[in-house]
Amino acid sequence: MKKQIQAIQSYIPEEPLSEVKKRYGIKKLVRLSANENPYGTSKRVKEAILKWNFGEENRYPDGYALKLRTEVANKLKVDAKKLVFGVGLDEIIAMFSRIFLESGDEVLVTNPTFSEYALHAEIEDAKVIKIDCNERNGKYDFDSFLKNITSRTKIIWICNPNNPTGTYEKVSDIRHFVENVPSSVLVLIDEAYIDYATDTDETSALKLVEKFENVAVLRTFSKVYGLANYRIGYAVVSEKIVNYMEAARLPYNLSSIAQVAALAGLRDQQFIDDSIAKNKKERDKWESFLANNEIEFYRSQANFVFFRYPNATSLAEKLLANGYQVRRGLRPDWLRVTIGEAEDNLNIQKVMLLEKNK
Repeated sequence: MKKQIQAIQSYIPEEPLSEVKKRYGIKKLVRLSANENPYGTSKRVKEAILKWNFGEENRYPDGYALKLRTEVANKLKVDAKKLVFGVGLDEIIAMFSRIFLESGDEVLVTNPTFSEYALHAEIEDAKVIKIDCNERNGKYDFDSFLKNITSRTKIIWICNPNNPTGTYEKVSDIRHFVENVPSSVLVLIDEAYIDYATDTDETSALKLVEKFENVAVLRTFSKVYGLANYRIGYAVVSEKIVNYMEAARLPYNLSSIAQVAALAGLRDQQFIDDSIAKNKKERDKWESFLANNEIEFYRSQANFVFFRYPNATSLAEKLLANGYQVRRGLRPDWLRVTIGEAEDNLNIQKVMLLEKNK
């Protein structure tokens, strides 16, 4: 066994809802801790799966995901050959770490951010350099990133919008940062929540992949498409990187049903637009509530909000008792709540006010 594995704290997935309900003795539990789409999945997905040829279970899936690859490429206006698909972004993140990191290399991440960047770096015995976000607004401190680049730096992770802060970095700011990063350092931009960013016209950094060989952009079907259970993620990479990624990718990593589901979801733009519009409306309400009640939070461009609350653990327990599961443990005294449906958001806020005014 690798010695570094013994010291790593593994990623802890969400506990099954059935187990949580049993433990707390509650009949209803709304999970708002995993940033899933509360509006479900496009009806076209179910229709497409039911029409799928169930006589081919004994056959391997299309290892190149040709149909899905072609439609994703057309939608994003990128070269289909520069797409790499994975079992969720989890596999894509693991692939980048496995391919490009060696013992003693360094990886730069903001703090806090998605824990899997550090997890997979540590598995490869790389050193993770955590650079605190701007305390006032939660944004990346790009100047500190540049100051921490050394000859050992191999990967820089940018989660945009960032999880768990929800903060969004302008493409122009990312472009300026990349221009000052050595070409030997990979800049990996995770855009899992990019569809929810509504405050700017140019939301995605995809065009940077065309200009910089050391840049890749990651996307997923788990969030706005509501396909978290199907595990479909992908990266848009440069020609220089794609061959390495394909060499390390498992040959039949996406099941046929997952490909069918992703294709159907991709074709239902109305469902996507509706989910984004509902999320924005409820996100605005959440931020007004937090501001009006003088609860510290970071402006979000994702489908969740991140806020500081006195005795956050106690509040999380109280919410569980009332049937709402939120994410704790990402930062002391802070909670992350997925933006749910209107009634659920209002119920959570009522509990927060009752606890705050005790």
